[in-house]
Amino acid sequence: MRLALGIEYDGSGFSGWQRLSVAGSQVRDGSLQTALEIALSRVANAPITTVCAGRTDAGVHGLCQVVHFDTDVVRDTRAWQLGITSNLPRGMSVRWCVPVADDFSARFSARARRYRYTLFSRITRPALMGQYLSWERMPLDGQAMHQAAQALRGLQDFSAFRSSQCQAKHARRDLQRIDVRQQGDETIVEVQANAFLHHMVRNIVGSLLCVGRGEQPREWIAQLLAGRDRGVAGPTAPSAGLLFLGPCYPPEWGLPPEVCGDPANV
Repeated sequence: MRLALGIEYDGSGFSGWQRLSVAGSQVRDGSLQTALEIALSRVANAPITTVCAGRTDAGVHGLCQVVHFDTDVVRDTRAWQLGITSNLPRGMSVRWCVPVADDFSARFSARARRYRYTLFSRITRPALMGQYLSWERMPLDGQAMHQAAQALRGLQDFSAFRSSQCQAKHARRDLQRIDVRQQGDETIVEVQANAFLHHMVRNIVGSLLCVGRGEQPREWIAQLLAGRDRGVAGPTAPSAGLLFLGPCYPPEWGLPPEVCGDPANV
């Protein structure tokens, strides 16, 4: 049978999602995927490998990463959820476990992925929740950042916001939504797209910061997009402020509401 899991994690101290060792080797390599597969294999008493909705980098957090795995072991979903979580590091937890159809893929069945980046603007660093924030000493113009970001919407070439280490075959992505809002000392950037390039969100935020600080005009983001030159865009924003909210699947897969629905309306 095939099961899907919703995983939340604090990415601090992990090397990122992707397993660095050979599948099934049970070698601890510091990745989130390896930690999960070791926990799963203990519960199943057999080697288990997983497929995720979207890989995250070192230091990036996850609210609801979705994975699937196949097993012949019969357990009820509550036993899977509790058993896996009890074998995970404290920075990881299973939110839910549901049976899915054999043709479901955590990666290929997803129609969108969503991220949130949180900036904290104050002259002194935050003492609480600092691992989930990116500290900015100067105030930011969130309205200017939001207006500038709208140029990124739609199916476009995001070469200007693509890491040099990106292994994707092309840079075209459908950015369905991007919003910037301010809440007290926080400036929050939320992005939804069909898929993302390596460091794409952090590179977009790094360039939007140049607008928010008043270093570049709002039109600069559109110029960067059109120029397709990563070398002239803003720096990559730190990983700590980035949270993978989760993927979005069509309703027919029967997944929990937090990852299920029309991507255009999420």
